Amino acid sequence: MMYWNDMGGWGLGLMAIGVLLLLGVLVALVLALTGYLGRTPRQRPPDWQPAPPPSPEQLLAERLARGEIDPDEYRHRLDTLRSGPSRPASG
Repeated sequence: MMYWNDMGGWGLGLMAIGVLLLLGVLVALVLALTGYLGRTPRQRPPDWQPAPPPSPEQLLAERLARGEIDPDEYRHRLDTLRSGPSRPASG
């Protein structure tokens, strides 16, 4: 009587490859997890302060440097900025 439930050469080889792949994935997962959890947050220097936002005049100068506005428009807008706040027209 023959038993058809024994594993042949191909089955044994595929099972060995599958186990090795599973072990490789588990090792990679453990290494990635320990690397992630072992990191320490970056320390800022004690005197660190965030950079102040650029002034409207600096933004205007950057737009001129990028070529978004021409020198005449730059001077007009700069004069407007330096003249103070304008009042909206009441309607």
